[in-house]
Amino acid sequence: MSFRVVRSSKFRHVYGQALKREQCYDNIRVSKSSWDSTFCAVNPKFLAIIVESAGGGAFIVLPHNKVGRIAADHPLVGGHKGPVLDIAWCPHNDNVIASGSEDCVVKVWQIPDGGLSRTLTEPVVDLVFHQRRVGLVLWHPSALNVLLTAGSDNQVVIWNVGTGEILVHIDSHPDIVYSACFNWDGSKLVTTCKDKKIRIYDPRNGEIESEALCHEGSKATRAIFLRHGLIFTTGFNRSSERQYSLRAPDALSEPIVMVELDTSNGVMFPLYDPDTNLIYLCGKGDSVIRYFEVTPEPPFVHYINTFQTPDPQRGIGMMPKRGCDVTTCEIAKFYRLNNNGLCQVISMTVPRKSDLFQEDLYPDTLAEDAAVTAEEWITGTDADPITFSLKGGYVSQSANKSLSVTRKANILNRASAGTSKSASNATLVSSTSTISNNNASSAPAPVSGITEKDVRDITDEIRKLKAIIVKHENRIRALEAAFRSQDDDTDGGLVARNAANVTNNTSNDTKASDSHNKETNEQSGNNDNHGTMASSRASDEV
Repeated sequence: MSFRVVRSSKFRHVYGQALKREQCYDNIRVSKSSWDSTFCAVNPKFLAIIVESAGGGAFIVLPHNKVGRIAADHPLVGGHKGPVLDIAWCPHNDNVIASGSEDCVVKVWQIPDGGLSRTLTEPVVDLVFHQRRVGLVLWHPSALNVLLTAGSDNQVVIWNVGTGEILVHIDSHPDIVYSACFNWDGSKLVTTCKDKKIRIYDPRNGEIESEALCHEGSKATRAIFLRHGLIFTTGFNRSSERQYSLRAPDALSEPIVMVELDTSNGVMFPLYDPDTNLIYLCGKGDSVIRYFEVTPEPPFVHYINTFQTPDPQRGIGMMPKRGCDVTTCEIAKFYRLNNNGLCQVISMTVPRKSDLFQEDLYPDTLAEDAAVTAEEWITGTDADPITFSLKGGYVSQSANKSLSVTRKANILNRASAGTSKSASNATLVSSTSTISNNNASSAPAPVSGITEKDVRDITDEIRKLKAIIVKHENRIRALEAAFRSQDDDTDGGLVARNAANVTNNTSNDTKASDSHNKETNEQSGNNDNHGTMASSRASDEV
């Protein structure tokens, strides 16, 4: 007699439930780009979705309370000149979002509380370096204002958004970078590339620590760092079967687990919950969401269940744990983008009878505060992300935060122009820009290193330019007046000539009429003479 032992897990009965249509977001023109991206980003305040837009690229930002049918003329974030390929919310400020586009520019935006009242076209900062389209943007988990971007030019760049300068430039990839992910404290970086290899970098100096073959298939692969240091990947084998694997960083070439799933051709996006060690696999074009639990016991990656929907998904976004409802034991929330314009909200819950706070389901989760600054991180300081307890609820602190961008002074240009360029060739929108809403922005702060003499020189130059402009305006007015008078003279001459022509024609007509009358009179006189002579002859004959 045999007994089947059931694995003990508090997440064995996790199930998903889709919200009603009126509680979802409808009439959204989801982007039709073929780029392998989730097209969606979520945080506790806003939902951002990449949409179709004429004349450039754009994405829509919706507050969570604006559900139902979205108006066709709803304001967008539309400053890109090409289609937007990827977006990501800042983990340390719920009002800041970064976007990468086919126009080779990365833009960082600040969204006002309550959403947009009109289309936003002015970003806080433009990050210009890539020579081809930018398809990946990723924020650092614990350092403030550190952003990673990767483009089709095979370059990976790590920026300090606070100054607009490049911190690290990685150019060792031979082909397009498919994905990138920092580890828990941001001290390691894992990437997957079109050359089928997975690489681990030191993100501070760009040196490769290890590399190995990821998946043998030629389609796109994904890799993420788990909280305890392992790496989870998704990809395809030579037969185009989808598979996932679990690897250790010090033995990338020897997967701990390699499992084939199915024969679908959609790229799988692994969405990871570090608090519960649950991984949700969402494939592009799939109608299912599979979820697994990672444990130290074999087979290490345990299949839990599958959430089934009737419609295929075009993109998906995962809400951070800060935005989940702890009163209903909600451990995850997803926003699925369908091809028919519906953004479906799916809630993953664990059934519990008690209404009290479940501490085993909600360990301390990621907080909104940054652990280190960008300057501290680049100098070698590592710190785990700050965590906090969800007991008692969560209140966002982003209303009191704003993204500040300060351009550093360049001593080479101080004497000549009094302005400076970033050492990283980043084009900054303003020296110091603190945007509180999409209609107003604060004045730039003075740049350090400029003396009063430089200010006086600049003022004198401006005064000279104004004088030159006034002189040119007077000259233009004089030329316009002369031109108008010349036109008037020309018109008067034409009138005089026309009048003379009319007079000549009249006189000619008069002369012709007089000559004609004279000839008529002469003919009538001759006729009278002939009549008289005939009468006289007749009288003589009588």
